[in-house]
Amino acid sequence: MPRSYPPEFRRRVLDLVKSGRPVRQVAAELDMPSQTIYVWLRQDRIDAGLEPGLTSSDHAELVAARRRIAELETELTITRRAVELLREAVPPKGSSRPSR
Repeated sequence: MPRSYPPEFRRRVLDLVKSGRPVRQVAAELDMPSQTIYVWLRQDRIDAGLEPGLTSSDHAELVAARRRIAELETELTITRRAVELLREAVPPKGSSRPSR
């Protein structure tokens, strides 16, 4: 499972690299994969508008929207099941009247 780093730590690592220190050296000193730093650098360039891609804020918004959609789909499934159960339990109106 990928390790999660706090935003402040990420910012400090990016500042070290931007100050001229090699990515591999920073990664070795912090005992972390250099690929992680390269991913952070790319995302930083995307967020700055220097590279095309999904910004961090857009990604967070997309994740929140997907979560909300999943919640709404669950609510809809529950509501549809409740309607089915009510239809089975309650006979339609007028079914007890004699036919003419």
